[in-house]
Amino acid sequence: MNPLSIARWQFAITTVYHFIFVPITIGSGFLVAGLQTAWFRTHKEKYLRATKFFGKLFLINFAIGVVTGIVQEFQFGMNWSSYSRFVGDIFGAPLAMEGLLAFFLESTFLGLWIFGWDRLSKRMHLATIWLAATGTLLSAYFILAANAFMQHPVGYEVVNGRATLKNIFTVLFQNTAVSAFFHTVPAAFLSAGALFAGIAGWMLIRGRDTEVARPVLKIGLITVVIAFLVVATSGDWSARVMTKQQPMKMAAAEALYNSTSNAPFSLLTVGSLDGSRPVFSLGLPSVLSFMSTGDVNGTVEGINDLQKQYEQKYGPGNYKPNIPLAYWSFRLMIGLGALAALFSIALLWMTRRGRELPKSKWMVRVMYALPVLPLVGIAFGWIFTESARQPWVVFGLMKTADGVSPQVSGGAAMFTLVSFTVLYGILAVIEFGLFFRAIRVGTEKPIEHKENDKPLAMAY
Repeated sequence: MNPLSIARWQFAITTVYHFIFVPITIGSGFLVAGLQTAWFRTHKEKYLRATKFFGKLFLINFAIGVVTGIVQEFQFGMNWSSYSRFVGDIFGAPLAMEGLLAFFLESTFLGLWIFGWDRLSKRMHLATIWLAATGTLLSAYFILAANAFMQHPVGYEVVNGRATLKNIFTVLFQNTAVSAFFHTVPAAFLSAGALFAGIAGWMLIRGRDTEVARPVLKIGLITVVIAFLVVATSGDWSARVMTKQQPMKMAAAEALYNSTSNAPFSLLTVGSLDGSRPVFSLGLPSVLSFMSTGDVNGTVEGINDLQKQYEQKYGPGNYKPNIPLAYWSFRLMIGLGALAALFSIALLWMTRRGRELPKSKWMVRVMYALPVLPLVGIAFGWIFTESARQPWVVFGLMKTADGVSPQVSGGAAMFTLVSFTVLYGILAVIEFGLFFRAIRVGTEKPIEHKENDKPLAMAY
């Protein structure tokens, strides 16, 4: 058993699983805060009931996200100790900021929100959920800044075989981190909006809590559409940053084997078995050049040309990522998000001017699919981001094969892989069980909290 392959599979499985909960947490926090703000301003019962109902779902998701996220940092020491020794001085700084500042902010004020319904004034209680939601944004930024160093290392110097930090502000505010933040966070709102809309639409079709579900459906659908427009705009920016910093990643995303001006955006490309040349390609002329360079006549470097450049710069080796994986994950990322936006636009049109949703089986299926589409699209986005950087764990500085723990055997890595996979499977059953139970129970009826009301908690 190859420890490198097993360690990569383990990190991929746990990361993709954990990131199911991250975008929902980020987006749901602000949507719940928005619902509570609507209740604070209008005093309408439906917004209070919506706040408490979707707040429960937010808490369930937050709890599972925290549990699954802890494993991520353990793996750096378990399976990737060589990587941790090399980059720990830099990578540890934003992670420490995330834990000491962002996570404390969101967890502290989330606790005040849970137990402060009948202990804080309405205005102060409303402020706690906004501060908790803001903490999730800060947390996301620090994590993305740490990951951005792996994509484009800056603000460092190598001393005695280790990367040491020279300028933390360069690490935190480089354009790779900023562009990733403005691409990832709108995607989180897209996911949360789709989740809220899907649940509310299902409730409307079933005739349950319709007074609460109707405004939430509209809010969720509008969130999806606006978020997708921002994702598309920021994605254009991210593509240009990526083309400049990691041209091989963009070339792999488009299966562009040879450098080309007026480069087309590939609709379908079939490559040879050895991945060295295209066999068939169908594309939109000049679109890739515009995406990558801002100029329809711009030149985009191809895989084969970049392979030769990297061999001269870094030495002999294979610097091509898994091209089919990069190509299709890039398209699924875009396509699934676009499909969720199209569904949302269609649903907004169907429900305009107070019209009712069709109570049909296919509409129920749409509501089941709507929350899933952006989450799967985001997962493929991360698969593309990380796999298309290969063979580098830190681009240009350390290869993935050099980052694995030298003393961890294949058997030990396989044991933790199986253990974590089983554990995450159990957590998935718990998560979805709590989630579906809360949805089946529905919203609460009281207009406002009284002195003897229970605090909002995910267990009741």
